[in-house]
Amino acid sequence: MKFFVTLALFLLPLGAFAQQMSEEEQAKKLAELIEKEVEHHEQNLELEDWQVFYVDSILTANYKGMMDELEGLNKSKVSNPDLFIMAQDRWMEKTYVAFEKIFDEAQWAKYLKQGAARDKKARDKREAKRKN
Repeated sequence: MKFFVTLALFLLPLGAFAQQMSEEEQAKKLAELIEKEVEHHEQNLELEDWQVFYVDSILTANYKGMMDELEGLNKSKVSNPDLFIMAQDRWMEKTYVAFEKIFDEAQWAKYLKQGAARDKKARDKREAKRKN
C-alpha cells in the first residue's frame, strides 16, 4: 500500500512535471512503478503465473486510465484537489475489485492485511463524506 501512496504523490504534481517530461519518459516511469508493484504482490502473496499476468494487466490498464484522467484534469486547469483524489479513489477501487476476483481467500486476506483494507476504508469514508 506504500506503493499507492508513492504513486499518489507522484501523480499529484504531474501537471507541471508532465509538460517537461516526454510521453516516452512518462510511460517508462509508469512501467517501472507497475513492475515493482507486480513483483511486490508476486512475492508477498505467492501468486500463480496466471495471477501475475492478471495483476500486471489490471495495474497497467487502471494506472494508465488514472494517469489519463489526472492529465485531463490538469489540462482543464482544475484547481480543486478533491477532484484529483476522487479520480484516484475511483481507479484504486477498480483495482481493489479486480484483485478480489483473482486472489484466493488466503491471498485476499493477506492483501487486506498489507493495507488494502485500510485504504478501502479511507476511500469509503471519503465517499460517504462527499455524499453528505
